[in-house]
Amino acid sequence: MMKIGKYVLSDILRNNFILGYTFFLFLVSFAILNLEGETTKALLSMLNIVLLIIPLTSLVFATIHFYNSYEFIELMVSQPIKRSWILVSEYTGLAISLTVALLIGMGVPVFIYGQSAIAGHLLIGGTALTFVFTALAILCAVVSKDKAKGIGLSLLIWFFCTVIYGGLMLIILFSFSDYPVEKYMLIFTSLNPVDLVRVSILMQMDSAALMGYTGAIFKQFFNETTGMVFGLAVLSLWTILPLLLSIRIFNRKDL
Repeated sequence: MMKIGKYVLSDILRNNFILGYTFFLFLVSFAILNLEGETTKALLSMLNIVLLIIPLTSLVFATIHFYNSYEFIELMVSQPIKRSWILVSEYTGLAISLTVALLIGMGVPVFIYGQSAIAGHLLIGGTALTFVFTALAILCAVVSKDKAKGIGLSLLIWFFCTVIYGGLMLIILFSFSDYPVEKYMLIFTSLNPVDLVRVSILMQMDSAALMGYTGAIFKQFFNETTGMVFGLAVLSLWTILPLLLSIRIFNRKDL
């Protein structure tokens, strides 16, 4: 498994898209930190990149790469190698390469201009979203053999997590405003990794006005440390469960 993982990782790290992604993150992060006078405001602006660009890039790139590697995967399946090892190696190579791009592209400018605990939490949140949405991308690719359907499913997941989910929460809040729904809203926040990362990072910034209703509820139940630990635990489940489901489907799938 280690040999397959190293090959996949080295192949992806040489990919022009990964180099372009690294350069894009570096350029945008550097520009935001230079234009914004206050470091905290700059980090808040960069939070939008973490919540929107990173999930989208992880989903689309991982899905496309999996389909483009189909011949290599079929070759590996024909060898006396466990299918689960092949899929985990593919996932590991994708997740690590995207994370390296994030840590270099965003991490270098952040730690030059905005050295703070908040900057560290921003990178941790971005890394967590990279691992989560790469796992979801693998699941999309495994579920559908058709490349267009797989990419479409990935984009639908991104659109749901970043746009539709917030609207659904508002509808629920207005519909059940007369009932004590605080604890249930905490559960609903955990069902969206993007919202969970947003609230966890804003808690570290003490930006209560920007956290919204779900963020206020989150802060009511957790302090900064326990909130971060809870968030990371839930995000770990968001990574592990789709990956386990992907392995199960892949093991039974006729390639």
